[in-house]
Amino acid sequence: METSVVVRGSPSTLARMEQPKGVDWTVIILTCQYKDSVHVFQRELEVRQKWEQIPPGTLLLAVEDPETRVGSGGATLNALLVAAEHLSARAGFTVVTSDVLHSARILILHMGRDFPFDDCGRAFTCLPVEKPQAPVEAVVCNLDCLLDIMSHRLGPGSPPGVWVCSTDMLLSVPPNPGISWDNFRGARVIALPGSTAYARNHGVYLTDSQGFVLDIYYQGTEAEIQRCARPDGRVPLVSGVTFFSVETAEHLLATHVSPPLDACTYMGLDSGARPVQLSLFFDILLCMARNVNRENFLVGQPPEMGQGDSDVAGYLQAARAELWRELRDQPLTMAYVPDGSYSYMTSSASEFLCSLTFPGAPRARVVHSQVEELQLLGAGSSVVSCLLEGPVQLGAGSVLQHCHLQGPVHIGPGCLVSGLDTAQCEALRGLELHDLVLQGHHVQLHGAPGRVFTLVGRLDSWERQGTGTYLNMSWSEFFQKTGVRVLGPQDLLWMLHPQEDGGKALRAWRACWRLSWEQLQPCLDRAATLASRRDLFFRQALRKVKHVLEARQDLSLRPLIRAAVREGCPGPLLATLDHVAAGAGDPGVAARALACVADVLGCMAEGQGGLRSGPAANPGWMRPFSYLECGDLAGGVHALAQERDKWLSRPALLVRAARHYEGAGQILIRQAVLSARQFVSTEPAEQPAPGQWVVAECPARVDFSGGWSDTPPLAYELGGAVLGLAVRVDGRRPIGARARRIPEPELWLAVGPRQDKMALKIVCWSLDDLQDYCQPHAPGALLKATFICAGIVHVGSKLSLREQLLHAFGGGFELHTWSELPHGSGLGTSSILAGAALAALQRAAGRVVGTEALIHAVLHLEQVLTTGGGWQDQVGGLMPGIKVGRSRAQLPLKVEVEEITVPEGFVQKLSDHLLLVYTGKTRLARNLLQDVLRSWYARLPAVVQNAHSLVQHTEECAKAFRQGSLPLLGQCLTSYWEQKKLMAPGCEPLAVRRMMDVLAPHVHGQSLAGAGGGGFLYLLTKEPRQKEALEAVLAKTEGLGNYSVHLVEVDTQGLSLQLLGGETST
Repeated sequence: METSVVVRGSPSTLARMEQPKGVDWTVIILTCQYKDSVHVFQRELEVRQKWEQIPPGTLLLAVEDPETRVGSGGATLNALLVAAEHLSARAGFTVVTSDVLHSARILILHMGRDFPFDDCGRAFTCLPVEKPQAPVEAVVCNLDCLLDIMSHRLGPGSPPGVWVCSTDMLLSVPPNPGISWDNFRGARVIALPGSTAYARNHGVYLTDSQGFVLDIYYQGTEAEIQRCARPDGRVPLVSGVTFFSVETAEHLLATHVSPPLDACTYMGLDSGARPVQLSLFFDILLCMARNVNRENFLVGQPPEMGQGDSDVAGYLQAARAELWRELRDQPLTMAYVPDGSYSYMTSSASEFLCSLTFPGAPRARVVHSQVEELQLLGAGSSVVSCLLEGPVQLGAGSVLQHCHLQGPVHIGPGCLVSGLDTAQCEALRGLELHDLVLQGHHVQLHGAPGRVFTLVGRLDSWERQGTGTYLNMSWSEFFQKTGVRVLGPQDLLWMLHPQEDGGKALRAWRACWRLSWEQLQPCLDRAATLASRRDLFFRQALRKVKHVLEARQDLSLRPLIRAAVREGCPGPLLATLDHVAAGAGDPGVAARALACVADVLGCMAEGQGGLRSGPAANPGWMRPFSYLECGDLAGGVHALAQERDKWLSRPALLVRAARHYEGAGQILIRQAVLSARQFVSTEPAEQPAPGQWVVAECPARVDFSGGWSDTPPLAYELGGAVLGLAVRVDGRRPIGARARRIPEPELWLAVGPRQDKMALKIVCWSLDDLQDYCQPHAPGALLKATFICAGIVHVGSKLSLREQLLHAFGGGFELHTWSELPHGSGLGTSSILAGAALAALQRAAGRVVGTEALIHAVLHLEQVLTTGGGWQDQVGGLMPGIKVGRSRAQLPLKVEVEEITVPEGFVQKLSDHLLLVYTGKTRLARNLLQDVLRSWYARLPAVVQNAHSLVQHTEECAKAFRQGSLPLLGQCLTSYWEQKKLMAPGCEPLAVRRMMDVLAPHVHGQSLAGAGGGGFLYLLTKEPRQKEALEAVLAKTEGLGNYSVHLVEVDTQGLSLQLLGGETST
């Protein structure tokens, strides 16, 4: 998937930026021209390392240029010296040695000159780009895009050496630019295509057929540009990106001790050398170009130097002579990237606006912003990191950045407005701006912080003479109109209508202290600017969190959570999540908000403190849990926050607190699922005689598609669809229960592997014996919960167990359950067993439960038991044959079942081709479930997409059954297993993978049953009746463990009830 940076307003350039493994940089250096800004930009580099944009072991250095006008070549030489010095010190040397470059991968990024449209320069100009796959959410600057390109596009594959990249351009580079590094030596420039018209104001490369650079032209003649043209008519532009091999970098580094080049570095200046200005491309690289001769090179001068006196020219000539001596023998080649693009960030407001807007786009591009009235944003405009409250109108082709505005505000077409907040909105009332650039700036004036504002026209040209303009009019017209030859924006906006207040604004303007644009630059407070932007980003982010949760949007908040934690401001985020949870109208929103709190706490632990999954029953949290159990959501959230404050001091406590917040979320999920109780009903029936057994028998189930979509909360937030088969294993219906009335007012419970073999027997004489019904691992817990959910016993009653049983039934009950399947089989045993137990017990009590009511009753029982779980198991095992169960994305949770009609004879054909293989591995579904719910609540994009695919896949699988196509069903199984692995990474043990690989040639498709992780593997074989053949195949494979192969056939009966001595009821 291509990652692009915005170039010339093309919507396609806003594609996602993926993060495959990139270059493991040894050093990244950012050069800047102001010494007061070094610490600011150092912090910005370190922040990006925290964001995982930069490898953790990379040495980060922000380096001040030795002189303001040292040039790109001088800045490169100085940065290379600083890198070598730091690496030499790190290696234990006491002097600078070029040996440290031999294995180093160095990236030098040049900030360049001031930029009129961003106080922090072109590198930190924010773009209308989002990185949805990034681990940390943040506004994307040009620097971020260039880092991505250098680390993941241009850098991979290159040998150790030094990359140099300007930050004064917008680049687009395809994921695989196709650059070969075989037998590379010397230096290499990266060229991107441009038109001949564009090249007239830029640099272009002339190369030979082998890619060696012959010459470099800047603002070349028409003939020179045409000489560089490629067969498609485009020319290779100087793109600002260069690579030096270790050998060439050593030669370049050697010049730092040779006058006058020593003056390019801080060492030379500290030694009193006279500064020299060098260009990277037209001094350092040009001397390597094959067609350039020594005489012409020495007398030339770089375009960035401008016109100087003869003394300066002589000084530069000496510097160039030294470069020629050291670098002339190094080859210079060009790598051309035909699918890339390049755009220099000029000082033209029109060109800048064009690069940030989207002509022809149907709507505005809104990035990292919260906008109350989106319909007021003009087509093709862009809004980056803004809070817009009320009616804020933005014209087509305009840009808003870093603004917090409260309407009514009307910004017309062709405008750039940046750095304004609510305090300036009053000055904008009643005005409609057109073709203007209005910016707020943070400054330090005589040591005091302040704000100043600038207003210029989009079409302005600031030449002092001739055709210069201001506010889109000529200087002479401006002087005549205003009478002039800061404060707030109102002290500038009056110039648009100077006569409206009788000259009051003019007199005030004349009386105030003013700065020229040139005087303003050294006063800019870049630390305050970046801090203000960060503050606004998090203010809009909190609004986003609230909106995403309350609107139930499938957007992941995890990158935003990481951003808040790593920036050291989780407090406001936790407060926002508390507010949303406490005020939520439905338990789904509240549960997701609590899950986000758990994510914040887990992120604060920074990977320490243990696993996220674990127990959540510490006594300190019982009071908030009790509020939630009673339905007091606001009280519960408040009590949770109070308890949370006690658990923030160290990672282990943070992780345990996160577990308890997930436990609180489970309470809310339980309450949501309990809404299914309204679909549970019974009909009275003749009560069997005391001692007469009611026997319920059930098949197992095999899931063919859609599993996980039935699991709460997915079942009622996404909507679930699962296709399942009722199956007999080795000809038997392996799951059952039986119940009967007994004269004693007691409950006799038994659990075993077969109907005639009970391994566990329990007698309940009192209500105290039933109190552990909600602890899944307690002996007989499922059977105890069955009595409670069937309404036979009320644990909260003032009557004793004996009194309840005698009063309602004249005695007690005996209930046995059995399963011939191993624990953790993946065939839905526990839920089907619960259905069988409920059906048998209700019938013994004189009631009949319909199968659909029983499906919902099992949902209720499993919530009471606190095991959670979805509805697919009971649908698969209680209902006969092949069917699709569905639940809508709503509460109350209701499951509807559709029987799938298949061609005549296909059921038998399917049974002949189905086999079960017990893998010998017991799955740990509870941990898998916790991981899946955590990923779903985080709305991880891959999980959300996969969940939707599961539901869609179920309908496709149903079509394959209706067609009776075994190969299509095999494809469904294969796809389904891939979907399960995406949903729950870790559900495929290595031994199972080995088994599946061995069986693959013999099957149309295969999958582990249920959640995976172990249990049964089910196969759809290419040939019928393959049990013995596959046993032979597996017997030849070592290391598979204690496996077994079983026959399986589709069961067309489903749940059956039988009164011993009476008729069978289905």
